[in-house]
Amino acid sequence: MSEHHCLNDMKPGQTARIHSLTAAGSTRRRLLDLGLVENAFVQCVGKSPSGDPCAYLIRGAVIAIRSCDGKEILIEEPSSGRKLIALAGNPNVGKSTLFNSLTGMKQHTGNWPGKTVENALGICHSRRHTYILADLPGTYSLMPHSPEEKEARNFLCSGKADAAIVVCDASCLERNLNLVLQTIELIPRVLVCVNLMDEAARHHIRIDLPALSKALGVPVIGTTARDRQGLDALLDALDSLTESPSAPGNCPVTYPPLLESALTILEPVVRNQSGFTLPARWTALRLLEHQMNPEASLPDRLPSLLDTDPSVRQALTEAEHILKAAGIQKDQLSDLITTALFCHAESICRTVIRKEGADNHRKEQRLDALLTSKRTGYPLMLLLLAFVFWLTIAGANYPSQLLSGLFTSLETPLAAFLMHLNVPSRLQDLIVSGIYRVPAWVISVMLPPMAIFFPLFTLLEDAGLLPRIAFNLDHAFQRCHSCGKQGLTLCMGFGCNAAGVTGCRIIDSPRERLIAILTNSFVPCNGRFPVIITLITLFFAGTAGSFTSSALSALVLTGVILTGIAMTFLASWLLSRTVLKGVPSSFTLELPPYRRPKFGSVLIRSLLDRTLFVLGRAVTAAAPAGLIIWLMANLTWQGRSLLTCCASALNPFASLFGLDGVILMAFLLGMPANEIVLPIILMSYLNQQALTAPENLLTLKTLLTAQGWTPVTAACTIIFTLLHWPCATTLITIRKETKSLKWTLLAFLLPTALGLTLCFLLTQTAALLF
Repeated sequence: MSEHHCLNDMKPGQTARIHSLTAAGSTRRRLLDLGLVENAFVQCVGKSPSGDPCAYLIRGAVIAIRSCDGKEILIEEPSSGRKLIALAGNPNVGKSTLFNSLTGMKQHTGNWPGKTVENALGICHSRRHTYILADLPGTYSLMPHSPEEKEARNFLCSGKADAAIVVCDASCLERNLNLVLQTIELIPRVLVCVNLMDEAARHHIRIDLPALSKALGVPVIGTTARDRQGLDALLDALDSLTESPSAPGNCPVTYPPLLESALTILEPVVRNQSGFTLPARWTALRLLEHQMNPEASLPDRLPSLLDTDPSVRQALTEAEHILKAAGIQKDQLSDLITTALFCHAESICRTVIRKEGADNHRKEQRLDALLTSKRTGYPLMLLLLAFVFWLTIAGANYPSQLLSGLFTSLETPLAAFLMHLNVPSRLQDLIVSGIYRVPAWVISVMLPPMAIFFPLFTLLEDAGLLPRIAFNLDHAFQRCHSCGKQGLTLCMGFGCNAAGVTGCRIIDSPRERLIAILTNSFVPCNGRFPVIITLITLFFAGTAGSFTSSALSALVLTGVILTGIAMTFLASWLLSRTVLKGVPSSFTLELPPYRRPKFGSVLIRSLLDRTLFVLGRAVTAAAPAGLIIWLMANLTWQGRSLLTCCASALNPFASLFGLDGVILMAFLLGMPANEIVLPIILMSYLNQQALTAPENLLTLKTLLTAQGWTPVTAACTIIFTLLHWPCATTLITIRKETKSLKWTLLAFLLPTALGLTLCFLLTQTAALLF
C-alpha cells in the first residue's frame, strides 16, 4: 500500500501520526493540505535492512512499515484497540474484491493466479468495531513454494493478526479447503468466507453452510462480494468471533497413524515451551517436515526453538527415526500431510455439497477444448488478437482527429493569455510550441487507442481468457528454459511495458523473473502502436479508411506483434543459455471459470486505473521532452539547428540499417514518450521550429516519400519501433525492480541490438533483390 492510498483512505476528522526519516515534511504538508489532521508530527523509528522506513499511524494504530524500495512490508500490532484481521485465500477467489468492498479501497483485481503480489491494508467498519484489514498475497498452501506464499505464511505466524478470514470459491470448495484446514491449525480464530455464491448457483451447486461450519468448527458465511451480498452477515460474524473470550473448538485433521505416532512424541515437548505461542501441533508438523526435508522452509520463529532447546531436538530425532524406519524419506512426509488434508477436505465436501444436474461444467469444458487445444488454441488466439487490434485501429482514428483539432484550437487562446501577461515572445513560443504542443500531441494520439484497447484487454482478463492464452504460451516458454507465467506478463506489456515489468513479480524464480523483465519491452506498448499503425496504413494497407483497409492493417499489425513475440522467445532462449543459465521451473496455472464481466466496473477501472494513469505518466515525461525538442530546433550552430546537426552526424550510421539520421534522432528524443517520434521526424524534415501535425495521411505520405522513404524504409522504421530501447519510465521501473544498473543497461541494449540486426538484414536483402 502506497502513501497515496494510505492518506486517501482517511477521512476528515481522523487523526494520524506519520513516522518518517526523510519524507516527513512532504507527508505532513499533504495531511494538512487534505484537511485530515490539525497537527501531524514526526518521530524517527530507525532504519530497516533495506532502507529508510515510513510507518503510518491511522487513528493511533500503526498499520505498516514500508521500506524505500517499495517491497518490504512489516505489519505492526495496532496500538489503540484496533484489531488486525488477516484476509487470506487462494488466488482468483475474489479475495481482493472482498477487500475492496469492505474497506472502500480500489486495489486492482485480476482473473488470473498470482495477481495480488503485495500486502494491502485498509480500515474496515462493522456495526460494533473498526478493524484493520490486511489483504495477504494469494496462496494455495501454508507450505510455501513461492515468495508470496512464504510472505502470507510468515505473517500468519507472526501473531500480529487477531483473527483470519479465509476466502473460498464456492464453485470449487474442495480445493480451497486445503488452505482453510491449514489456517485453522495455525490461527485460533478463523472465519471462513465462502465467496462467489452466485457462480455456484449458476453451476447448480448447493452448499450447506451450517453443516460446513459444524464440520470445520469455525463460523462460515456465504457471500457474493462484487454484489456486496452477505457482507453485513460476515462483519457480524467477525464481531462475534473477536468478542468471544476463547476460540471456537476447531476440528483438527487426522493424519496417518504413523505420523500421529511421531506427533505424539514431539507435540507435548513443544507445548511445554514457555512463552511460545504458535500451536503445538502445527509447530511439531513444521519441525518434523523440515527435519525430514531441509528444503522445506521454516517460519522465522522456529529455528531458535530448534537451536536452543535440547529436549525439542531429542524428541524430533525420535520422531524422525519412527518415520524413517517405516521407509518415509525426505519430501514424502510433505506428500503425506498434503494427502491427509485433501482427503479430509474431500470427506467434508461429500457431506455439505450437493450438485444438481448431470454435468454442470459441460459448456466450459467444450470452450476449454477449443481455446486450449494444440490445433485450435493458437488460431483462435491469433484471431482474437487481430480482432482486438482491428477494433482499436478502426475506432481510434476519428477521436484522434477531434482531439488534435481541439488542442490546436486552444493554442491561440493560450498565446493570447501569455501575451496579456506580457510574457516575452520567445518564451511564449517555447511554452506554446514546445511545452504545450508535445503533451497535446501525446494525448490526442495516445488517448483514443488506449481508451479502446485497455477496456478490451480488461474484458478479456475478467472473462477468464488471459489465463488460457498463458496456458497456450507455456510450452513455448518452457522450450526457451523460461517460465510459463511470462505469458501473463507479456500480455500486460501490450498496455504498458512498465506495468508488465512490475507484473513480473508473480514469477517465483529470480532467474526467470529477470528473463521476463529483460524481454518485456519486445512487445509494443500503447505508446508505440500509433507509429506502427500509421506506417502500416501509409505504406502497406492504403489510406482509404475502408473496412478492407482497416482489416488489412489489423492483419499486418498482428504479423508485427507475432514478430515481437517470436523475438521474445529468441531473446529468452539466448539469455537462458548464456548469462542466465538454469533449468525451467514448474508452476501451477489455474484456469478460472468463464465469467461475464461487469461492463460498468470494467470501463471505470480500465479508464481510471490504467488509461489515465499511463497517459498521465506519458504526459509528465512529454512536457520536459517538448522543452528539449524546442531548444534543439531553435538553437543554431553555424547556421543550422542543433537538431539538424545531430541528425546529419547520425546519418552515416543510420543508413546501414535502412534508416536516416532524422529517424534515429527522433527515437533518441522520443525516449520519454514514443508517441512523439513521428512528429519529431516531420519537424526535422520540414526544418520547422516546433512540432507540426500533417493535414492528413496523404500529405504525410507525400512528405515522407519526398525525403526518400520507400517501403523498405517504412519496414525498417516499424521494426525499430518494435525493437529498440524501452522508454524512460520502463527503464526506471526495471532499475527499481532489479536494483541493478547492469541489468537495466542490458534491458536497454538487448532489444536495440536485435532491432538493428533485423533492420540490417532486411536492408541488405532488399539491396540484393532490388
